[in-house]
Amino acid sequence: MNKIIQSPFKIGSYREDDVVFLLKDLSGYQLEDSTANREYRVQSGQHYSESLPIEYQPSKAYVDLFWQTLHDYKRMVALCIGIVAEQIYQLKGASTVLCSLARAGTPVGILIKRYLKQRYAVSLPHYSISIIRDRGIDENALHYILENHPEGKIQFVDGWTGKGAISIELAKACRDYEKTYGVKVDRLLAVLADPGYCTTLFGTREDFLIPSACLNSTVSGLVSRTVLNENYIGKEDFHGAKFYRELLPSDVSNEYIDMITKEFPAIIPDAVKEAAERNRETIAAEFLGMQDVKRIQVEFGIESTHYIKPGVGETTRVLLRRVPWKILMRDPSSPYVRHILMLAKEKGVEVVVYPKLNYSCCGLIKTVKAVIK
Repeated sequence: MNKIIQSPFKIGSYREDDVVFLLKDLSGYQLEDSTANREYRVQSGQHYSESLPIEYQPSKAYVDLFWQTLHDYKRMVALCIGIVAEQIYQLKGASTVLCSLARAGTPVGILIKRYLKQRYAVSLPHYSISIIRDRGIDENALHYILENHPEGKIQFVDGWTGKGAISIELAKACRDYEKTYGVKVDRLLAVLADPGYCTTLFGTREDFLIPSACLNSTVSGLVSRTVLNENYIGKEDFHGAKFYRELLPSDVSNEYIDMITKEFPAIIPDAVKEAAERNRETIAAEFLGMQDVKRIQVEFGIESTHYIKPGVGETTRVLLRRVPWKILMRDPSSPYVRHILMLAKEKGVEVVVYPKLNYSCCGLIKTVKAVIK
């Protein structure tokens, strides 16, 4: 292909031997708007990737809950990382190139890399790149990876699945890339949790609380969500993101990674066993979560499925950076939804008990009818 576009920017608070971000640093630009104004613009036709939400600054009580959640679930997270890492290594071996989807996929990719280094004494290359719903994957980032690792086998990594929009976007992007450049890229997505049944490569299909879903950039290397706006991103640029250096005093990204990494020695036998069992099973990606979404859309008279965000991770995102309308909850006493109840109370959002939900919870976005100042 012979088309290296540019060199990576140094961005974020993670160690360079953990991940290389293939993102253009947009830290010098004002891209944020109030949640209400941004929601109105998105619902009026502006693509969500053209701007950024204001980063939520959590209360002390919420941060305390994050640390309690991390303590409670660090072993479970480590086990799920081990299971998916074992499967990746069995499929692609030492030629694997980990490619996390920024930003939720980044800590998961780092942990997979750390696990495989402990378990197999290999240090796999790991990049974090952008993929955006309805806009596709960052092709310049893919060019860079393929030119630097011509014999490598790319493995895409994300945090969790909701409806499966990113899984579908990734599959389309890989087909388009092959059609345009004649290079086949494996579209299989590896995730920590797959409650939407959107992939065959996962740690668990339980809709459990991944602690890194509780916070925004302060548990994701101080990197914003990704931006694709032609005012800042040229044809030869990587997609963009901001580095929130001003949040360094609150950054727990590396502490999170280190705490989970310390659990790996204890879970390796179970991870190996579970991964071997998965290899003997016939696993399908049936996108079962869409059944919930379509039922909810009818019952609540919701205009678009884009306003329905199922699963713990997606519901958290609704509360942190969208304008929430209601939160549907299968079981409010579940330990997986404590932070969601706290956020909903803080923001005055109604919580509706909805027992027939397959996910733990679901966030519904408010339809904005007029400009809100």
